[in-house]
Amino acid sequence: MQVAARGLTFDVKVEGPPDGSPVLLLHGFPQDHREFDLILPRLHAAGLRTIAYDQRGYGPRPPGVEAYRLSEAAADAIAILDELNVPRAHVIGHDWGAQVAWILAASHADRLETLTAVSVPHPRALGLALRARPSQKARFAYMGVFRSPIAERLLLARNGAVLRAMMSAIGDRAGLYADAMREPGRLTGALNWYRALSRDQLAAVGTITVPTTYVWSDKDPVVGLTAALRTADWVEADYQLVALKGIGHWVPEEAPGALADAALARIGV
Repeated sequence: MQVAARGLTFDVKVEGPPDGSPVLLLHGFPQDHREFDLILPRLHAAGLRTIAYDQRGYGPRPPGVEAYRLSEAAADAIAILDELNVPRAHVIGHDWGAQVAWILAASHADRLETLTAVSVPHPRALGLALRARPSQKARFAYMGVFRSPIAERLLLARNGAVLRAMMSAIGDRAGLYADAMREPGRLTGALNWYRALSRDQLAAVGTITVPTTYVWSDKDPVVGLTAALRTADWVEADYQLVALKGIGHWVPEEAPGALADAALARIGV
């Protein structure tokens, strides 16, 4: 279905039992709502109704880098829930979607039942790790490339070879996202999330009072152990760190069973 929210039109995929507890799914880069396809059967079988959509840049593409601040994406999520008449939802977010989910949990706790954040830790824990651990700063070196004017040309060259190599762990599914990025304007919209990011956005995210699970994987090249462990400092609610061994960054597709287990345990079904 199409949902009009905040002057934009989102293609929203609502599935599962109509009377099930709603679960909002927030994707990351360079994927889209399809990154959760492998966990949907488990969520639906548990009686949950899922709400997934392509976030701004991937779906609607407002002009200007400032339109891609995390606060804008969080406001989109709330507006979509409002349009669907969903007062409260469980939230699962991966990568950038996890960043949006942390903001929702910190700023709109009244709208969340639970939070399952995947791969990306609480922004304040990440900020601490970036200051204290040179290794974490080195892990983020790629962000300078993604923010640069050459990023589109680099990532789309040779039929999206860099994008496909980044996601090689998910096999043929990498091609779904690399091919989608060839759509005019889509990659620029996605990269604008990186270009709009500033320290103040991360520093503004406060303490979480929503029951939370953070899913981290020890082979993730992006997030190290310090940021994962220090996320607990910012959650004043029931909290669990689920550490997946031998799994990389693309958890929803590398380890869908383990992620479904963690999410369903948090949701309590």
